[in-house]
Amino acid sequence: MKQKLTVNKLSMDIVVDGVTKKFGDKVALNIDKYIIHQGEIVGLVGNNGAGKTTLFRVMLDLLKPDAGCVTINGIVTNRSEEWKSVTGAFIDSGFLIDYLTPDEYFSFVGKISGMTSDEISSQLTRFEGFMNGELIGNNTLIRNLSAGNKQKVGIIGAMLTSPSVLILDEPFNFLDPSSQLAMKHLLQNYSVENGATIIVSSHNLSHTLDICNRVTLLEHGVIFKDMEKDNADMRNEIEQYFSGNLC
Repeated sequence: MKQKLTVNKLSMDIVVDGVTKKFGDKVALNIDKYIIHQGEIVGLVGNNGAGKTTLFRVMLDLLKPDAGCVTINGIVTNRSEEWKSVTGAFIDSGFLIDYLTPDEYFSFVGKISGMTSDEISSQLTRFEGFMNGELIGNNTLIRNLSAGNKQKVGIIGAMLTSPSVLILDEPFNFLDPSSQLAMKHLLQNYSVENGATIIVSSHNLSHTLDICNRVTLLEHGVIFKDMEKDNADMRNEIEQYFSGNLC
């Protein structure tokens, strides 16, 4: 039975505590203690198979860890549903309801969170530049949209209700250069305006290093490096790691 807990609106930390996960004999995650503090924009980077998406799925209670737990806003995610009211996430197209149009999907997301039609319309104006006139009023079903526009629908859906915690897996994927730049500005402005806790994973190091004030490097499910942006060597260390030159 799910435990009902009181939500503390003042602290939106994400805490990963002693989380391990194996798939067969392969260790996918082995994280002792990892805290993402309220208001941080954290970039999670690593090569394919490093454990980024697995970590996100554990955070969102989509995957059960073998040991340990994750708390969002002080709530253990696999013991209560209440953290979901303050959390927005987009991992992949499986999060979408692809037999709806974008308008229908945004209406559905907003209304299950208690938003009125006017509030939904008002919120959507924040994303006009990002949508580039291609989504609102488009009667095409989500399943028939381009990969880039599906990505936009998912990201907007995750942000529509102004969540205090935002988790995005590879948000720059499938976006053209103009939309990638719009995505960067969208996240930066969202952080400033909402004081939200944001964690993104990305293979795009340039964008990640530009927008994040902290970067965590995963390797084989373990935190290999965790660096603040005020570390003058952060960019060099990250780039050297992916060049195979980090000692």
